[in-house]
Amino acid sequence: MIAIAIIGITASAFATVLLSQWLQPWAAALLSAGGIAIVIATMIWRSLVPMRALFRALAGTVASYRDGDFSFGITWDKASDLIELVDAHNALGNALRDQRLALVQRELLLDTMVQNTPVAMVLIDPNQRVVLGNLAARRMLGEGRRMEGRAFADVLSNAESALRDAFERGGDGMFTIGSEDDEDIYHLSRRSFRLNGRLHELVLLRQLTAELRRQEVQTWKKVIRVISHELNNSLAPIASLAHSGAELLRRGQPERLPEALATIEERARHLEGFIRDYARFAKLPAPRYAPVVWQRFIAQLRAQVEFTDVLQPADGIGRFDAAQLEQALINLLKNAHESGSRAEDVSLSVRQLPDAWRIEVLDRGSGMNDAVLANALLPFYSTKRHGTGLGLALAREIAEAHGGRIALLNRDGGGLCVAIVLPATH
Repeated sequence: MIAIAIIGITASAFATVLLSQWLQPWAAALLSAGGIAIVIATMIWRSLVPMRALFRALAGTVASYRDGDFSFGITWDKASDLIELVDAHNALGNALRDQRLALVQRELLLDTMVQNTPVAMVLIDPNQRVVLGNLAARRMLGEGRRMEGRAFADVLSNAESALRDAFERGGDGMFTIGSEDDEDIYHLSRRSFRLNGRLHELVLLRQLTAELRRQEVQTWKKVIRVISHELNNSLAPIASLAHSGAELLRRGQPERLPEALATIEERARHLEGFIRDYARFAKLPAPRYAPVVWQRFIAQLRAQVEFTDVLQPADGIGRFDAAQLEQALINLLKNAHESGSRAEDVSLSVRQLPDAWRIEVLDRGSGMNDAVLANALLPFYSTKRHGTGLGLALAREIAEAHGGRIALLNRDGGGLCVAIVLPATH
């Protein structure tokens, strides 16, 4: 048994030695291949780590650019083809940063101009809330406080009644704030546009008082020229015909005197009417208030000029100087017919407000450009070749003499609206 065991152990050892000699070349090969793979994997890992860091840096700067931060750059000191990508990326960042700086500077300049312009500017969003109100708008509408975020209706609720009326009429127009001795004249402009795909409205309120004062000086100079021209056109032929009449008498030809005298009379009456019109404007008497049934008053107007009418309420009774208001409205209705509007598009609207009567003369003519709109209410300002420029100015005088006001605005779709607001009681 011991011998058998010894033989078994010897055989096993011999087999083990033979097997190890047979496997040794293969193990060496396997060990050598594994070492090379480990070396290659280590080299690849070492080369990929910086590139992964670069890609993370690129992703981070792109995210910063997306958020509007262009202050980041990338440093890459590896000698590889990726340096071109890094340089291009840094150049893009520098370009975006320069453009952002220029844009910020332009925005600061624009904001400075908007805030310090004397024109009141209010930007309103689709929900009728104030997005922007410059300093002039704050002084005029916001009692000096910021208006951003407030409902525009709330802002208007504390404004002058004339301003609220101008907004209620819609469109562009002029209105007056203050008393006759201390009044300010404003022009309202409203424009709609899309901002970021949403409809916004820009409101501009421009004070015209100083400009109109300068225009009045120029207007009075024009008045002097007009009166001088008219007087010369009438007095020169009168003097010439009077001299001719004297010559006819001296020559014993009295049969030609009636013709000369008729011409003298015609020129004298023309001059008389010219002076009378100007005197009527210059010396408008104080209104004589009396109750007036609107239906009867409108019927008297229609007997003199054609128009359609809207009266609310139908049985309304006003209190005003019927002769003066008739004169003002006839001038306005005739202007409406001369605007190029069709006769059926000329209309008169009379509506009762809580404490006033609102009278509107409407047409579908060519309307007025900004220059004419700014000067139309001035005495003697006219765009007509032979116009006296007294129609609108006289209507303004009559409205203000009644404690009311007048405004002009272009209508949507073309045409003009002349609105007179008269107090309901006196």
